[in-house]
Amino acid sequence: MTEEGSLLRRAGLAVTVIAALGLIGWLLFSTLGAQKFECAICVEFKGKTNCASASAVSEASAAKSAQATACGTLAKGRIESTACRNTPPRSRRCSRIDD
Repeated sequence: MTEEGSLLRRAGLAVTVIAALGLIGWLLFSTLGAQKFECAICVEFKGKTNCASASAVSEASAAKSAQATACGTLAKGRIESTACRNTPPRSRRCSRIDD
């Protein structure tokens, strides 16, 4: 391979790495920057308790996501998952995330 071809290959690799890092940074910023509320929820279902937290754009979305996550280890199957998500949480703490 010629010296010119090697130089072009290195330049192409550098551009690819820079573009990939830029994309990762943008994804992190846009995903995490949009989160305005955080909720921590504990759910008791079939005699077991699990707690989880989540963040989202709205308080309702954060609470729903936290409850679904908490139910993930408590429920087996679609019917139990739905029943668990519809169970009133044992505890619920939500707060606004300040920028």
